[in-house]
Amino acid sequence: MKLRSKDILGLEDMSPEDIGTILDTARDMKKIVVGKIKRVNYLQGRTVVTLFYENSTRTRVSFELASKYMGANAVNVSVATSSVAKGETLIDTGRTLDAMGTDIIIIRHSKSGAPHLLARNVKASVINAGDGMHEHPTQALLDMFTIKEALGGIKGLKVAILGDIYHSRVARSNIIGLKKMGAEVNVYAPSTLMPPGMEAYGARICESIEDAVKDCDVVMSLRIQLERQKKALFPSPAEYSRFFGLNGENIKGARKDVLLMHPGPVNRGLEMTSALIDGDNSVIETQVTNGVAVRMALLYLLTGREEK
Repeated sequence: MKLRSKDILGLEDMSPEDIGTILDTARDMKKIVVGKIKRVNYLQGRTVVTLFYENSTRTRVSFELASKYMGANAVNVSVATSSVAKGETLIDTGRTLDAMGTDIIIIRHSKSGAPHLLARNVKASVINAGDGMHEHPTQALLDMFTIKEALGGIKGLKVAILGDIYHSRVARSNIIGLKKMGAEVNVYAPSTLMPPGMEAYGARICESIEDAVKDCDVVMSLRIQLERQKKALFPSPAEYSRFFGLNGENIKGARKDVLLMHPGPVNRGLEMTSALIDGDNSVIETQVTNGVAVRMALLYLLTGREEK
């Protein structure tokens, strides 16, 4: 099995067929993640480098574990102490890694489009682990895998995405991916956190949380990205929680078996109440597990290996 592109840069240019291939492959990879022996040799002899220009814990560790579970040589480049800190350009860094025989470069960058620039200048496969406020394709893929695993499919489902839509690359990738796979997507945010033009992605902008979650199969709350906000876009965390946070009352209109999701890390009591986070409908921890499986699937598919 192979993907059409050598890179995973975003879901905007990915076909529904490729998305389906990734989700199906992740199902097999999850058996390794939850098994007792977390080691296969699908990527033996391959080298995977994580190049993160932004802080990250779960995404970086998820990729590193995925690489190691599959037998690859996993290397993390600490940008703060690398030649990047001395002024080396992204292209030069990529070409240096290329010359060292790197097979896959996983990059997170604060500038939108940085992974695309890198991909055009290296032979290695490039995976976008988040670029600015543009896309976070692997998060959306693990979210879709979680939905498909729990509900049997994606087509025809009704999904609500709530919170800091403006700064969220997770929201953009999810809307694009979910729409391609046949879901209906509602979005809701305070007016200061709703970017213009969301209708162009195929999402329905709602006037309230209650309107957004009505009859939904899945409700996804987003992290308030305080580190990306250059000015105060809501009065206070307490006010946000009161008027825009997800709780036991405003979720009542959703289906009783609704899946509650969050890309993490969760600001407890701000975006969602602890009762919802820890409740029976929450699949937040499952998302973390599935993140490793999906990233294993991507590494496997990008190297073009055929299972024997």
